[in-house]
This record gives sequence, structure tokens and C-alpha cells, in this order.
Amino acid sequence: MTHPFLDLAPLSAAHFASIEDRVARLLDTRQDVVIMQGEALLPLEGAIRGTAGPGTTALNVITGPYGQTFGDWLRDCGATVIDLAVPFHTAVTAAQIREAFAEHPEIDFVSLVHAEAATGNTNPVAEIGEAVREHGALFYLDAVASIGAEPVLPDAWGVDLCVIGAQKAMGGPAGVSAVSVSERAWARMSANPKAPRRSYLSLLDWKERWVDGGRKALLHAPAQLEMLALEACVERIEAEGLATVMARHASAAAATRAGAAALGGGLEPYVYDATEAAPVATTLRAPSGVVASELVTRALESDPALPLAAGGGALAKEMIRVNHYGGDATVRVVQECLAALGAALTEKGLDVDLAGALRAAAEGRR
Repeated sequence: MTHPFLDLAPLSAAHFASIEDRVARLLDTRQDVVIMQGEALLPLEGAIRGTAGPGTTALNVITGPYGQTFGDWLRDCGATVIDLAVPFHTAVTAAQIREAFAEHPEIDFVSLVHAEAATGNTNPVAEIGEAVREHGALFYLDAVASIGAEPVLPDAWGVDLCVIGAQKAMGGPAGVSAVSVSERAWARMSANPKAPRRSYLSLLDWKERWVDGGRKALLHAPAQLEMLALEACVERIEAEGLATVMARHASAAAATRAGAAALGGGLEPYVYDATEAAPVATTLRAPSGVVASELVTRALESDPALPLAAGGGALAKEMIRVNHYGGDATVRVVQECLAALGAALTEKGLDVDLAGALRAAAEGRR
């Protein structure tokens, strides 16, 4: 049989490098950008294991579940970890970062998630980056959920390791990801005897065998379909315009908050302050006495394709996620989600104003 996904010509090193260059332009960075052949957890873990070791003192900011994971990796590397945890309904501040530096001047590594799609918050990376730069620590940023939904500027913000994935706001594949690496980060890896070598986790292997070699020979056969999908994804963003893509996400987020407030029935934003809410996804708090996961299950019975989900783990009881990212970052999709949630709330005997919610969503978009 023949199929457009089969019997493709091999992806050349030059083609691979050209896709990296387009990702670098998307990030507006002059740093080395390495596209890794796996979901974003690959460079997220590889970057930590490459730069952290027994001599590292890390400030690990926790504003959601991924921050907790990073702390586990750092401890596994032998680093001394100082966790800075804030409630999931808010964001961390640069003032809190500076306070941690004052209390622990030995901190030389900071790990932070930009936008937490799982909890719906986003952190002020520009201000935090200034504080980290003043202190001189290495700055590691998870921008997997934020890229495409809001600005991600590793050079301007002083980010040394910026990891992105295409599967959320970019509307692309999940099977490849990328990391921008500063010269300071490369130097830290080279000096780290515990940095992975000859390993799928090794960024240093990519540095020495790919970047330093002029990007002429790939380390291994690339994930061809995913690379082509990533190229198409970036090409689509370039055609639409990154500013336009980000504006769509901001509009969807504003429409969701406005629509949920007008819907009533006890539904309310999980992240209290709109300025701390991520444009990639909006989290809502279920009404008192209503289990969020049950409400979402009922809402999805009308249309299983709606981008609705309950929170993970213990949050499944109280949190609803409207995942308005990628192709779903439209007011129409938001209105469909509100309609499904409104019907499920009505079945629970709660009073809702669906017409008012739909109108508020249309008027509340930016």
C-alpha cells in the first residue's frame, strides 16, 4: 500500500538544521537551539541532569505539578534544593525570588515553569529573569505551554535553558521538542562530571557531535514525521504571525473568564487575578458540592471533542480546565465549552444564564 506518511526520503542534516533555525527565530534567540527527538520531558530532564550536580544549590519554584517534578530531578542529581512553593491559584513574584536569594546567597540555579497549563497560572518571567541575572544564577525555564500563547524571549529575559514543545499553543506535534542553550549553560555542562554522556538525555552529545561539528551529521536517525510536522507548525505560525497567534490565545482566555463569571451556577476562575492567568488554558473552580471530574464527564457526553478536562490528581475534585490552545484558541470553541458546562450544571439543579455567558464570552474577548 502507499500512504503519504510512508516511504519518505531521509531527512537531511541541512533540513534538520533549517528547522532549528526557524525555531530560533520563533524564540528571537541567538543561543544554540537543539531539537530533541522526544516529548518535552526529554530536554526538560536532560537540561537539569546536564547542569546540576552535588555542588549545585537550586531554587526550585513550584507553581504547579511540573515544578515538583523538577525538584525531584534536582535532588536525584545530588543538588541541594530550596523549594519556593506558592498556591496554585496564583503566581510567584520577583520579590519572592529576591527574598530567597537574600536568605540563601549560595543559590546558583533557578528552575521555573513559565505557564502551568495544569493549574492555569503564568509567572512574570521578565521580572524574575532580571532578579536571577542580578544574582548570577543559571536560569532554567519550562516554556512548553507558553510558547505561542504569550511572549517567550530567552535572550531578553536572561534565560540560559529554555525548553519548548509544540503540542499546546503552537498546535504542533508532541514527539519532538527544543531547548535553547546559552554559552553559560554549555560551560556548566562541560564542567559537570555527572552530566549525561553517550546518552539519549545528553545535551553535550548534541553540542559536541552536532553544534560544534557545524551541524553536518546527525547523531541518529531523526523522528522524520514529527520533524516535518514541526516544520509545518512553525510555517503556519509564521504565515499567521506570532503576534496574531498570541492574540487569539489571549482572546480565548479573556472570553472564558468573562463567560464563566456570567454563567453563574457557582463556577468561578481558579486563578483569582486575571493578570496571573495563563492564556494557554483557563482553569475554573467547580461549585461547592459538585465534583469537577463528574461535571466534565457529563459535559463531554454532548461533544467528546471539546477541550475540557478535570484537574489532575487531587485537583480532579475541584478544578475544570478549558484547554483553549492551538486550533481551539477561538471564542467559538470557548462558547461551546461554556454551553456544555452550563447544561451539566443545569442537570445538577444549579441556575445558570447560558445566553448571558455566551454574550459575555463574545464581548469579553480582547
